[in-house]
Amino acid sequence: MALYENVTYDEYDIAEPKADSLIHSIRSFGYELSTAIADLIDNSITAKAKNVWVNFFWNGAASWIAIKDDGIGMTQKELIKAMTLGSKNPLLLRPANDLGRFGLGLKTATFSQCKQLTVGTKLKGENLVVRCWDLDYVSDCRQWRLLKQGSNNLEKEALEGLDQGTLVVWDKLDRVVDEEVKVDDDRAHGLFLEKASIVKKHLAMVFHRFLEGPNPLKIWFNDKLVSPWNPFLIDLKATELLTVEPLFINGKRIEVRPYVLPHHSKMSQEEHAYGAGTKGWNAHQGFYVYRNKRMLVAGDWLGLGFQKEEHYKLARIQIDIPNNLDQEWSIDVKKSKARPPQNIRQDLKRIAKLTRDRASNIYRHRGKIVSRTSGAEFIYLWQQSAKHGKISYKINREHPLVRECNNSIKGNQTLETLLKMLEETIPIPMILLNYSEQSDNIKGPFEDEPPKELNAVLENSLKALLNQGLMISDIKKRLIAMEPFDLYKEYVIARCEEFEEENK
Repeated sequence: MALYENVTYDEYDIAEPKADSLIHSIRSFGYELSTAIADLIDNSITAKAKNVWVNFFWNGAASWIAIKDDGIGMTQKELIKAMTLGSKNPLLLRPANDLGRFGLGLKTATFSQCKQLTVGTKLKGENLVVRCWDLDYVSDCRQWRLLKQGSNNLEKEALEGLDQGTLVVWDKLDRVVDEEVKVDDDRAHGLFLEKASIVKKHLAMVFHRFLEGPNPLKIWFNDKLVSPWNPFLIDLKATELLTVEPLFINGKRIEVRPYVLPHHSKMSQEEHAYGAGTKGWNAHQGFYVYRNKRMLVAGDWLGLGFQKEEHYKLARIQIDIPNNLDQEWSIDVKKSKARPPQNIRQDLKRIAKLTRDRASNIYRHRGKIVSRTSGAEFIYLWQQSAKHGKISYKINREHPLVRECNNSIKGNQTLETLLKMLEETIPIPMILLNYSEQSDNIKGPFEDEPPKELNAVLENSLKALLNQGLMISDIKKRLIAMEPFDLYKEYVIARCEEFEEENK
């Protein structure tokens, strides 16, 4: 810096950017509508808002969007600063709860979607202050003219009833609706509502930790309260939290919490649909990076060399970082991308591998890898074998039902021939294709069958074990450690106890 201390005015030029060129250039930062609106809600949270209202208003080409909060509001000076491009230096120390970074979010997020931004704000006990950017006007005058009045829609969504707060209005939504579209265009209206629905789901995900717990933030979307979407399904009994690990970057702590979600056979249809989120199970695997509880990255392996594959889809890992590590994590302006620093990549790889391995085991074995509470060895009908490097699948000849059939027709090779044919003609390519394309639609054991179908199989299995000379207490243990009865334990236990009563 000392090199430039004594520079005089005739030794430099002011290279001021052209207003009309620059303000249109920043429209191309790559925001989606959902990430743009989330960026504005960051400001509401920083302003200590307890409520945020997001409203989409359809009016053809004149449609508009409003984001309102009951935060502390701003003075006129603070508003002008907030409306100025690059109003914050990302290198300066910020309060721990500040969710911003570059001082660009309000403007870049807005201009990525529309050409007119109006902000009205007031402190408690003060009057409303308004400022407006209109890109068409800036293009015409070619100056950074921040207007003192703006959208007529500001009055429609005014801060009436609020002692303090801020209202942001987006007009001229040229990136959201076509500029020629009519009010009665049902198709365009439907697309507008569809975009609104995507935004709502995104907010439920990105801000879920603010929407949960005591004294939560409330986000009202078109007057309906947004429910949080927690990707880790922490309320489900079968969700596993592996070892929580603290890691350190330049003396600053981050925390890694690996979760393995339950196999879909351990969830209700509603729980499984909830866990799929907006993009589906496969897309949502990976790391979830949070800064100050705000989700930045939703399901990504962070360039650590892992691919998103079907059998790892139950692995989701939470990473919490503070806001003073933005540079080390390469947080972008949109707050939608992050890359871990070099000195913790190996640790994250190790944690990811452990979590993926565990998730794969649960996925492949329907969640049965955990230790057996019954103490009985698990009995599979199918067994995997490898010979000369080739994998094949065999029916377990020691399975109680198979043994019973064998014993009842001793000397007859028909059963063995049938079993052999089944083993050699398994439609593996078809199964793999269906599982990769629509695994969630594959029926589980006796999932749609009436109780009598399950009962018939249970009765025959019970008799087969009795014929082997086992006591009813041992039979009960064997049955609940056997496919498919492990999925219907209460039913099996009740039938065994009933049988015991009948034969006293």
